[in-house]
Amino acid sequence: MSDNRKPAAPDPHDFLDVDGGLEETERDVRDAVRDFARKELTPHVADWFEAGTLPDPRGLAKAFGDLGVLGMHLEGYGCGGSSAVAYGLACRELEAVDSGLRSFVSVQGSLAMTAIHKYGSEEQKNTWLPRMAAGDAIGCFGLTEPDSGSDPGSMRTRARKEGSDWVLNGTKMWITNGSVADVAVVWATTEDGVRGFVVPTGTPGFSANVIHRKLSLRASITSELALEEVRLPAGALLPESRGLGSPLSCLNEARYGIVWGAAGAARACYEAALDYASNREQFGKPLAGFQLSQRKFADMVVDVNHAAMTSLHLGRLKDQGRAHHNHVSFGKFANVAAAQRVASTARGLHGANGITLEYPVMRHMVNLETVATYEGTEDVHALSLGQAVTGISAFR
Repeated sequence: MSDNRKPAAPDPHDFLDVDGGLEETERDVRDAVRDFARKELTPHVADWFEAGTLPDPRGLAKAFGDLGVLGMHLEGYGCGGSSAVAYGLACRELEAVDSGLRSFVSVQGSLAMTAIHKYGSEEQKNTWLPRMAAGDAIGCFGLTEPDSGSDPGSMRTRARKEGSDWVLNGTKMWITNGSVADVAVVWATTEDGVRGFVVPTGTPGFSANVIHRKLSLRASITSELALEEVRLPAGALLPESRGLGSPLSCLNEARYGIVWGAAGAARACYEAALDYASNREQFGKPLAGFQLSQRKFADMVVDVNHAAMTSLHLGRLKDQGRAHHNHVSFGKFANVAAAQRVASTARGLHGANGITLEYPVMRHMVNLETVATYEGTEDVHALSLGQAVTGISAFR
């Protein structure tokens, strides 16, 4: 039986109606985070970016806690227990404002809280997770080092046993929230391999120095951690952490958030360019009316919708327990590249105005340089995909 009803014209802001596939609870999360982000974050983010910091990280943590996005995908201990798709939508709406703000939430929930939730003792979980979920305590995640980025197995941070205590020495680099954190999850090499430790940042010998002069991810706090004879009790060890696979599994959670976040950044740049080109007149007509401009919008709307579809499909796989870490690599590799293309094209459509903080595109464009690097560089994810399809590792 034929249906003669005429389909509705595509919505330029969701061309393939990807969000039409969301469930009611997922739409509620999307709308709540989008509303918060646009009212509480968007009016200030350009100033924060220009200043190169977050002026009130504790207030922001508490606001995120009240919103319910900190560790929202974890079960129990004051966490929300939401679906992977709902968490992804929160990441998308936050990064549509700025990558640094999504990173704040991601590092707290997908890295520090996830490490404690997956590998910690009951005492560690009960001590930290409810406070972190509420935004009353800030966490950071210490894996990357000055000489150990893509190859974390070469880390130099060491933990030695002295009686029942552990003593840590080493340096961690590019640590989001490091200088404002109450607790750091630090990974170190021991006689038994790589293990994780819960380190209260007030412990003697622990220090964190803010990294200045960043040209990307400026609306965030990035630090270097130094551990000099940091003595910890036996209970500081994450008892279930075993080997490098433990921190890498946390990174996979963070990468999943990036898949959605990059889709949000791409959407924001596309929408900014569409609004600008529709209202900017040159040679007697809107910039959007020229053939060259329309070809650029065609390319952008394809990238934006491909990224949205990839995010949602990966989220569904994750909620079904079917998302392999190579699937996440696929998502990060594809969506970040798509977002970079969209941001670059959108910046060009803005002309000279595109380099100012009056518009979001240049800010997203430079932020995406960092997004392409952290939680696995583009090259590392390309090699992961290459290994997945050929069965041959090119890493060593």
